[in-house]
Amino acid sequence: MTSPITSRISQAGGILALSIAALISGCSEPQTPVATVDTSGDWSVYAATIGSNKYSSLSQINASNVGSLEVAWRRPALDAYYLQMNPQQNYSSAYIATPIVKNGIGYIPNGVGLVEAFDAGTGQTLWVQEPIGGVDGLPGAVTRGVAYWSDGTDARILVQRGTWLYALNANTGAMIPEFGDNGRVDLQLMPEEFERFRWGGVPMVIRDVVVIGQAMSDSFERKQAYRGDVHAFDVRTGALRWTFNVIPQEGQFGSDTWQDRSWAYTGHAPVWALFSGDEELGLVYMPISSSTNDMYGGHRVGDNLFSQSLVAVDAENGNRVWHYQMVHHGLWDYDPPAAPILMDITVEGTPIKAVTQITKQGFAYVLDRVTGEPVWDIVERPVPQSTIPGEVTSPTQPIPTRPAPFERQGATIDNLIDFTPELREQALEIFSHYVTGPLFTPPSLVSDDPNGTQGTIQLPGSQGGADVQGAAFDPETGYLYIPSITAPFVADLLPGDPEVTDLAYVKGSRRWIAGPQGLPLFKPPYGRVTAIDMNTGDHVWMVPNGDGPRDNPAIAHLNLGKLGVPGRPSPLLTKSLLFLGEGQTNQRGGGRIPIDMPVEIATNSGGPMFRAYDKQSGDIIWETELEAGTTGAPITYLVNGKQYIAVTIGDRLHSPELVAFALP
Repeated sequence: MTSPITSRISQAGGILALSIAALISGCSEPQTPVATVDTSGDWSVYAATIGSNKYSSLSQINASNVGSLEVAWRRPALDAYYLQMNPQQNYSSAYIATPIVKNGIGYIPNGVGLVEAFDAGTGQTLWVQEPIGGVDGLPGAVTRGVAYWSDGTDARILVQRGTWLYALNANTGAMIPEFGDNGRVDLQLMPEEFERFRWGGVPMVIRDVVVIGQAMSDSFERKQAYRGDVHAFDVRTGALRWTFNVIPQEGQFGSDTWQDRSWAYTGHAPVWALFSGDEELGLVYMPISSSTNDMYGGHRVGDNLFSQSLVAVDAENGNRVWHYQMVHHGLWDYDPPAAPILMDITVEGTPIKAVTQITKQGFAYVLDRVTGEPVWDIVERPVPQSTIPGEVTSPTQPIPTRPAPFERQGATIDNLIDFTPELREQALEIFSHYVTGPLFTPPSLVSDDPNGTQGTIQLPGSQGGADVQGAAFDPETGYLYIPSITAPFVADLLPGDPEVTDLAYVKGSRRWIAGPQGLPLFKPPYGRVTAIDMNTGDHVWMVPNGDGPRDNPAIAHLNLGKLGVPGRPSPLLTKSLLFLGEGQTNQRGGGRIPIDMPVEIATNSGGPMFRAYDKQSGDIIWETELEAGTTGAPITYLVNGKQYIAVTIGDRLHSPELVAFALP
């Protein structure tokens, strides 16, 4: 095990200063710089900029008139063109896609992952991507978005669908013949017998390369698995430019953090979330997730770089510049779940180019994005140790001193609900059947004794805290806005069956744990948004997002305020407002917290409301009830002098669609 402090951070030396002339000569049409505000009216990148701030300076819609917003147009998740080809075509109600808008044209992956272009002022279709193979080529998974690239004469849309990366003509939708194999590149770079490539993310274009992550199954049956390496392709030709090994191989930096050569067979650790980049510095920031197995690591003793780390690499060649590991020897499925956010802040009078990684465990790790050094001290603190035979837990974990956590942490008695004495006693009874403790209490075995403990209650659970919805940063005020949920789960282990696995221990039920009388086990809010001044690290305000289970019969008589719903909505910032939905409506009926459900469903149950908050106070300025919850990230843009707000919605009862709002 490496020493707890000095060996946790490593840098690859300084970054060469690059002249502006050199930057321009080597790059395509630049993305919006990190520290500036895009005043073009476009929303040309999935998260507004490749720095992922989700901010627009547009102010036509503001606190004085937002109450007059009305639906300007709607478009379905799948254009009628495809339904004419196959009237029985199925597609998911979880329409997680978000459009980009460039020069008045919107581009979005549809309900089966193909790109549709539309007039951003009317919602009318301009072109659709032709499926290779016709009707047989239609089945496919929805992705979150597309990337735009142009060198001034050639404009392209980049989209990943299935095992392919496509380059399309932005004006016509036709495939670019000189890109890869007649317009597409095969992303199945690992043997298919290990796992078929898939990803729900968004390609990121930086310095003429397209960076691609991947998602991998959490069903770990063996300790041997394939790595979820990051790949970058030439935006013009589709040629593979570089590969970054997320688990370092023999002789590579970090391989010594895997004892007994466990790097040789351990896999996964993909970037399943989203990337960020700094065009000026030429750096890609990669939030790397957990390795095989994400709740037992007796076969991979050590800190296990680069799992659960933020890694900065050179966009030109993929070489590591610096890294920071946020969880050592991960056992909690605490993947960094969202794109890191680039921000220029001033701390005690010193300007800092920073990058902030929000986490499932409720921390915001704030680092100098040039060097990887913490902006405020991050202290290695002792944490509970595992009792599982063969497990070797890291003695410490890195805890930021600023900002303070934005979520409730630790399965402790103090965090249990206490609406009434009766509910408190019932919560204590449920609590007594599990291993409990502070943040980073390790997973535990399910007891053979019916009266024994049934695993470890983890708070936050594997769904957060924060998650893939990310956060939004205002470059003008320096405020960061983080939506999060208070959602526990049971981290339980079972002995591995040698007939089916070579893992000594495997995950058990990994379930949501309900509290008494259909209420959550822990205190509210169950969905919240927290505003933090990133120049000081101070929390400014926190408000619940949504009503939550306030109508539950056990507490309805208490006339409680908003308790928050555990959806996972993505934020949008404008000049004066914060727009936020409640997340996907997996459940219908009063915003009640679901009982005894798989953790993925229970912790993504939002509601149909869409709101505008005052950025300075957290007060609700406007809200509207939609036909379904928000499933994608909202955006704003300007077309013909008119500002629009657009967001995708959908659920089991309402066909998914993109809805645009505007003033009358």
